[in-house]
Amino acid sequence: MLELFEKAVLTGIGALSITQKKGEELLGDLKEKYKVSEEEGKAFIDRLQGIAKETREKLAEAAEEEVRKTVARIGLVPKDEFDRLKQRMDELEKRFGSQE
Repeated sequence: MLELFEKAVLTGIGALSITQKKGEELLGDLKEKYKVSEEEGKAFIDRLQGIAKETREKLAEAAEEEVRKTVARIGLVPKDEFDRLKQRMDELEKRFGSQE
């Protein structure tokens, strides 16, 4: 019974994270409606929070990758590459003198 409920909740909340307050409310509902023990309820909430965290991390990684692809496609120079080139220019100017 708990597994069926867990799947329904996971489907319902998707990638949303559960706040501490919402987790406590859900735990109370589980205990009251489904006669779930405190330990089972806490384990369930912990699993939900873990899944939500993993989903957020995967989403962040995917977003970062898309930004990198877009930056490359439109020809922008990433900040780390710009900084490296600026440092190299500064070193060359010191060595050969500024041409300004």
